[in-house]
Amino acid sequence: MTDLTAGLWELLLKGVWVTVQLTVFSAALGAFVAFVVGVARTNRLWIVRFLSGLYMEIFRGTSALVLMFWMFFVLPVAFGWQLVPMWAAVLALGLSYGAYGSEIVRGALAAVAPAQQEAGIALSFSPWQRLVKIQLPQAWPEMVPPANNLLIELLKGTALVSVLGVGDITFGAALVRNALGESAPVYTIILVMYFILAFLLTRVMRAVERKAKAGIGQAPQKGQGVLRKLTIPRQADAPSSDLSKSAGGA
Repeated sequence: MTDLTAGLWELLLKGVWVTVQLTVFSAALGAFVAFVVGVARTNRLWIVRFLSGLYMEIFRGTSALVLMFWMFFVLPVAFGWQLVPMWAAVLALGLSYGAYGSEIVRGALAAVAPAQQEAGIALSFSPWQRLVKIQLPQAWPEMVPPANNLLIELLKGTALVSVLGVGDITFGAALVRNALGESAPVYTIILVMYFILAFLLTRVMRAVERKAKAGIGQAPQKGQGVLRKLTIPRQADAPSSDLSKSAGGA
């Protein structure tokens, strides 16, 4: 650890910034793809549902790493489009994780009560108006928790870009490991780095979830997790203590 000089630390910190950029850009592309494909899979036209389902099956069933190689090595040969490694990685990750996200969108939209759709039809809303004014406001809070899991998976999936020479955390760690000849301290540090990034991302998504639920009139639940478990026994003990007091008074 004492050999981890300031220059090597700077290399790892630059890798953190590259990882954050990869996650943000890939998530933006993935969210767009997930919304378009997810909504298309609920369309009343069978050809739209078929094409969107075909896209989802293809990109969900292929390896993101192999797709990354295809974007970087095959596209220049087949079409003459040479992508820089960064954007080849963003395109591969965004298209892959967008296919997973489309199932989140489709499932959340399908969970909206049919009576809500019927109310929109009764009000002469167009399909687009029903989607924007009725379905999405109610489906959005249901999308956030699984989207949080998918974003964390995307964050960890950015480590694949190191094989293309993109200077993310994993690539920087490999250079530091080669320079120091030590594996345990270097990879322990990047484990902590990924955990911190995932924890911060979870905090942000929890705030988004609370805001989304508040938007449809659902009060945020307080005392979740360990704190809630600790308060439950106290609440459960309250009736018994009241009974003991009443018995003593009698």
